[in-house]
Amino acid sequence: MRAKHQRLVLIALALVALVGAGLLAAYALRNQASYFYLPEQMAANPPEPGQAVRLGGMVEPGSLETLPDGVTVTFAVTGREDSRIPVRFAGILPDLFVEGSGVVAEGRLGADGTFVADNLLAKHDENYVPRELEGMSEHQAAEMAEETTVGLE
Repeated sequence: MRAKHQRLVLIALALVALVGAGLLAAYALRNQASYFYLPEQMAANPPEPGQAVRLGGMVEPGSLETLPDGVTVTFAVTGREDSRIPVRFAGILPDLFVEGSGVVAEGRLGADGTFVADNLLAKHDENYVPRELEGMSEHQAAEMAEETTVGLE
C-alpha cells in the first residue's frame, strides 16, 4: 500500500473513532440529564414516573408537615397558575427552607402523583440578610464588615 493510501485509511479510522466517541458521550449524558419543570408544566405534561427531574416553585404556605418519623416532611410546591404538586422529602431541610420561599426539588415523580425529592435547594429572595447582620442598621453592618476585613490583612 502506498503512503497516500495509508494516510487516507488513518484519517478514515480517526473520523470513525471520533464519531464513535461523540455518540458514546451523548448516550452517557442522556442518562444524566435532569429536566427542570415548573408546577404548571408538571401538571400539564408530567414526566414518566421514575425519571430524574427538578421541580421549582414556591413552598405553599400552610402545607409543610413533618411526619411521625421526624425525618420525612411533606409540602406542596405551587406556581403562577394555581398548580399544586405534592412533595415528600426525607432528610435534613436546608436552613433557608420555609413556607412561602422558593425551592428547587431534585427527584422523581411517583406513580401516585407525589414528587419524591432526593435533594432540596432553598432559594432566598433579593432581600436576604445573614443571621449575623439581622437587626443591625446599615452603619452597624458596615462597621462589622470593616472590623472583619481589618483582621484579615
